[in-house]
This record gives sequence, structure tokens and C-alpha cells, in this order.
Amino acid sequence: MNRRAIVAANWKMNGDTKLVSSMVESLSGYVPPAHTSVVICPSYPYLALMSDKISQQGLNENIALGAQNANEHLSGAFTGEVSTNMLTEMSVKYVIVGHSERRSIYQESSEKVAEKVKVILDAGLTPILCIGESEQERIEEKTEVVLTQQLQPVVDAIGVERFKDVVVAYEPVWAIGTGKTASPEMAQATHAFIRGYFANLNEEVANKVPLLYGGSVNASNCDELFAQADIDGGLIGGASLKVDEFKVICSAAKGS
Repeated sequence: MNRRAIVAANWKMNGDTKLVSSMVESLSGYVPPAHTSVVICPSYPYLALMSDKISQQGLNENIALGAQNANEHLSGAFTGEVSTNMLTEMSVKYVIVGHSERRSIYQESSEKVAEKVKVILDAGLTPILCIGESEQERIEEKTEVVLTQQLQPVVDAIGVERFKDVVVAYEPVWAIGTGKTASPEMAQATHAFIRGYFANLNEEVANKVPLLYGGSVNASNCDELFAQADIDGGLIGGASLKVDEFKVICSAAKGS
């Protein structure tokens, strides 16, 4: 395996300046496991503060800054939106895109997500592309169909070769913020399907693209989840708001 492990914190619409300070201070001197990237994605208002704190603590080599979304346009009359140009100026390196909450609450289609992935890549940033099925879709055994429908528009928009620079996060919708977690075996089976999807298109890409699991990952289950062959880390929600627990999760990642 020639893939890096990634643990990304998605704070969603949570956190404050106190959490920014305590998180960075707690990670001061922290060295992630070999070949592992730690990414923190606070809300937009805290990006500049987080960037400054990371620099002040000399953590630029150990912690990367991420954003939770980006607009598909570079500028214009889009009130309330943020462009990749703006994110780049704030030292952002990663951008979450296609999260199930964006797809469901804000009705972002897979085609819209594909546009965003392209713009993010063109800006020299790394997209964290989220995909996942609902509980009903899982019950109806439609998981593989749904994931294919979410991935294919992105492949069509950017070409499979550019997925070498994309991170894919599998987040079953039924496990996000619910306390439910896919069993390690279930998560691995789905990750193996995703890697197989890419292998059918390009074996080299399949071997390089990092696949993350997200959905109620915590300090108690991260070791078993990250031990699976095709799970290269996690996209962490609620547990990433707890400084000590997040450090445990980061330490469980195993890059190679």
C-alpha cells in the first residue's frame, strides 16, 4: 500500500475561539504517526484564527487547515458564499465537499458536487469528497448503486486520473451524529467496493486514493476501524470537538 492516512476534523457549525486555542495548544508538540496527515476544518469565521495559531505554534508541518465547503464560482454576486481563492489566501489546504448535510439540507446534487471538486482541484487544494447512503438505501441493498451514482459525475467532470489528488470519505448517512457506527467488517466491505470501483477505471489511482470512514467515529472504535485494509483514516464529527479524544483518534491512524 502506498497511501497516506488522514484524520480530518469536521467541526460543522460548532466551536468557538476558545476551542480553536485549546485544540492548537493541545496539539503543540504533537507529532502525527508516520505518513499521517491531520486536518482541522472549523467554520469559516475561525479559519484565519486557526491558521494564525497553527503558525504561531510551529505546527504547519503537522496540522493542515481545511474548510467545510467552497463555492463552484471564483467570484461574483453570490452573497454568503466563499471561493477557493479566498480559502487559499487563508492557508487552507483541504476542502470538504458533498457532505450529506449539504446534499440533503441544501439540495446539492452530485453534478454540483462535481463542479466544486473541479474548482477545488484547479485551485491547488485537496477535496475531501463525501459519499454515503441513507439507512433506507442500506436496507434496500442499494448502497453500491448510490455510491456509484455519487462518484460517477465527479469522474465525468475531472477524469479518474485526477482522483490521485482527491480524498474520498465514505459516510453512511445513518451513522452521522446518531451514535450508530458501521461494524468494522461492514465499513471495510464498502471501502473495498469503492476501491474496486476505481480499480476498474485505473488500478494506479485505486491504490493511491485515500479512503476515509466517517460516522460516529470515536476513541473507542477508531483502532478497529482504522485497522481495516481499505480504511485510511477518518472524517471525524462530534469527537473532533473533544481535544483529548481527537488526539487518540489521530494516533490510531496508520499510514504507510
